[in-house]
Amino acid sequence: MNNNLAIDVQDVSKLYRLGMLGTGTISHDLNRLFSKLTGKGDPYEKLGQVNDRTAKGSSDYVWALKNISFSVNKGEVLGVIGQNGAGKSTLLKILSKITGPTTGVIKVNGRIASLLEVGTGFHPEMSGRENVFLNGAILGMRKKEIAAKLDAIIDFAGVERYIDTPVKRYSSGMKVRLGFAVAAHLEPEILIVDEVLAVGDADFQKKCIGKMKDVSSQEGRTILFVSHNMAAINRLCTRGVLMSRGGVIADGSVESITSLYLNNAQQTNEIHLDHPFIKYINVAQVLENIHIEVRFESDQELTKPILGFVVSDANGNRIFGSNPQHQPPGYDILPAKKGSIKVDISYPKLLDGTYLLSVYMIDVLLGDIAVIENIVSFDVKDMVNYHKYGQATVLGPVSPQLQWHYNYIP
Repeated sequence: MNNNLAIDVQDVSKLYRLGMLGTGTISHDLNRLFSKLTGKGDPYEKLGQVNDRTAKGSSDYVWALKNISFSVNKGEVLGVIGQNGAGKSTLLKILSKITGPTTGVIKVNGRIASLLEVGTGFHPEMSGRENVFLNGAILGMRKKEIAAKLDAIIDFAGVERYIDTPVKRYSSGMKVRLGFAVAAHLEPEILIVDEVLAVGDADFQKKCIGKMKDVSSQEGRTILFVSHNMAAINRLCTRGVLMSRGGVIADGSVESITSLYLNNAQQTNEIHLDHPFIKYINVAQVLENIHIEVRFESDQELTKPILGFVVSDANGNRIFGSNPQHQPPGYDILPAKKGSIKVDISYPKLLDGTYLLSVYMIDVLLGDIAVIENIVSFDVKDMVNYHKYGQATVLGPVSPQLQWHYNYIP
């Protein structure tokens, strides 16, 4: 392995059987074991199909990853992006040795610290302080080294009051705070961060991105960062990899990769979904007005189904969003198994550009039912001239209603 490389991935694939652990039957497991011992390879590889979550397949075997190859230099910050189901999390789990590849080879030069899920590696019955030492030991750190970093970890995480409380009593945000602080401060050569930072608040996300910049530029450590937030990807990363249906379809500068991802996003304003609750989304724009309609269907009655939305710009920056809970008193949300929710948006008016729509659905009793990020992209065109008043032009992504008042004193 080249000494300048931190990670070298060569023709890595991962085969899963849907809905089952292992292959689902003893006979299949024995067949795979026998074939492996005799050097014939996995007999079910030929049955594997491309991982397309929107289409019904004819086989139970799916390639979550298929023949992926790329390398990461030491000190590089690589952004891994792609739609849900592209294979990003599977790739990170293989790199973190949580699971192994079906085929292919991965070579790693250095210790890896992973933050893939909330509270990864934490023992729920142990206190936050004890878990810091546990995670440090797993990373190969000596007790004295961990103790020297302990105050900095606690301060960064902002959980000093609860540091001696069992982490099972932590909120998801507190777990993420402490987990990231441990991973970033215990000096692994390679840091792998999944979308978990989305759980934290805005200030903490900004703090994390700043820390990752520091450990990369000042300390020369390698970072793999997965996120649906293109603004964060562009701020942090120097290079990007775009994944789709279990493969790498593009590798290049972060600006070119995020631009390609957004341009390849769903361009139709109407989309039908194979989702347990949300079946259909439509976005339409008539002059300055935007109409969003979502149809839902559930096997059980939803006590109080509430649909929210967020509109973001092409870089993933949130422009505005809302949900019916923000309506004035008197707005009734009734129990239902299916129905549709439509929202008409008059202001603020969006100016020319490409925008992304994310939707989420919650129920009073069930909590979060569905969160679908960047499910639809839509373009606003020919609005610039509509919003020009003489030589004055509205700047930014939205056009507010303005009323100017002049009081000239000669």
